[in-house]
Amino acid sequence: MSAIIERQANPIPARKTGGPVPRLFVSLYGVSLFIAVLAVWAVVAWILPTKHQYLFPSPWLTLKILWESLPELLVSTGSSFLILAPAYAGAVILGASWGLLVGGSERLRLIFIPFARVVAPVPPTVYIPYAIALLPTFRSSAIFIVLLASFWPVFINASAGTLAVPEQHRDNARALGFTHFQYLRRVAFPAALPFIFNGMHVGMGMAFIMLTVAELFGSTSGLGRFVQYYADYADFPRMLAGILYTGLITFLSMSGLGLLEKKIIFWPH
Repeated sequence: MSAIIERQANPIPARKTGGPVPRLFVSLYGVSLFIAVLAVWAVVAWILPTKHQYLFPSPWLTLKILWESLPELLVSTGSSFLILAPAYAGAVILGASWGLLVGGSERLRLIFIPFARVVAPVPPTVYIPYAIALLPTFRSSAIFIVLLASFWPVFINASAGTLAVPEQHRDNARALGFTHFQYLRRVAFPAALPFIFNGMHVGMGMAFIMLTVAELFGSTSGLGRFVQYYADYADFPRMLAGILYTGLITFLSMSGLGLLEKKIIFWPH
């Protein structure tokens, strides 16, 4: 893990490839890919025998079922976000603050990095059955699992960002008489913000993955439970509609985080 932090703290400069691609063309490329996937999906659903079309519904049938299921999906979304919101917020606060402390202290790195090398690579899914059995409610166990999954990306990137602060800035802070806490707050934290947001993006993706997996185990509501419930009853069009809706919610959440990043980090980096 220390090697990961060092690599992120000293990133390899990006190679120039002939100038930036206009934003309009990037958007068109993305839309074209979605249209192509939709076309392939429609063609495959059309050429399949009638008896298999229920297993592989057409885009139009899926969208119809999605619209009909929207009230139930909105309730499931609220239930999922009651888990996701506190877990992700806790992961960001703990990961960023602890990453700044560890990245800014050689002693803490010597103490904590060996522990992190053992714990960080363990997939959070292995803790789900034990957390459900140990914690009093499913919601508390799910919050713990989602928080754990989101913590490590934020922590690693915050540590890397703190280590990436130029030595000149550290010398200037010492010359100005900054305490260690003032240095972390006024120098290291702003410098590490781009790294922290990178970790937040990865952490949000992990949060949605672990939330869905946790809801498959023992939840009575939520987006993951919606998909699992209709899969158990072999209602594949409704199950597919739930998967597409979950992807849409994830995309909107990631896009919102991207807008927040642009709002906060207004300087070039």
